[in-house]
Amino acid sequence: MIVVPGTIGSKEAAFVYAMASAGAVHAIVAACARGNISLCGCDRNPLSQHHQDWKWGGCSADIGFGMKFARKFFDAREIEGDARSLMNLHNNRVGRKLVKNLLRTECKCHGVSGSCVMKTCWKSLPTLQTVGNVLMQKYNRARPVIAIHDEDNDLVLINKRRDRVLNRRKAKRPKRLELVYLQQSPNYCEQDVHLGSLGTVGRHCNRTARGIEGCDLLCCGRGYNTHQINRTWQCRCKFQWCCHVQCDVCHEHFEEYTCK
Repeated sequence: MIVVPGTIGSKEAAFVYAMASAGAVHAIVAACARGNISLCGCDRNPLSQHHQDWKWGGCSADIGFGMKFARKFFDAREIEGDARSLMNLHNNRVGRKLVKNLLRTECKCHGVSGSCVMKTCWKSLPTLQTVGNVLMQKYNRARPVIAIHDEDNDLVLINKRRDRVLNRRKAKRPKRLELVYLQQSPNYCEQDVHLGSLGTVGRHCNRTARGIEGCDLLCCGRGYNTHQINRTWQCRCKFQWCCHVQCDVCHEHFEEYTCK
């Protein structure tokens, strides 16, 4: 399934923008730590407070540079000033902020024979998988929003209310770390070339899995087709002196499942 995230302001678009922004921060900060970017390196003093049992040292992630660079790169495209631009800017910021919030404190002891006479600590990046998992949780709890003009006539996003009765003074802004979207997601089960969705007809699925790759979910309740596959290939090849390769012929029979 191919979905163009920029087509509508859906939950999927919110996730894609946040993930792209977070991925950019992650890649830039990692490159800084490796010395691949001359403009940055290690953040030697990420926090100002002092600790009695340890001190800052090592190569802390230069998260400030990464966030600043990613903000300029991604946010510079959002120049329209409309509701969709505000949505993209908000979700971009969520992705960047999340990487910063997920920084880990790692420590190393120094001393004779493994003793911890002195301990130095530094901030390190989370794995990109960790960031993606947290963003997926936020995707599942994404908030619908609408754009209105505030008292200063600036366009702002507020949480969408079912009764659609808007009191500007009581209207709540979305939280800084929650994903937001403007429109409901289309039916990705069906093909829609205008939205860039190919649907799920013909998609390979796992008959026994219960996750997103499982036939029950991926096939959207339409059922699946079972295909009997016979495959033959050369295997257990050995070099014979001199000078040719001798292989056995292997056979395999298995089933494949595709969505109806």
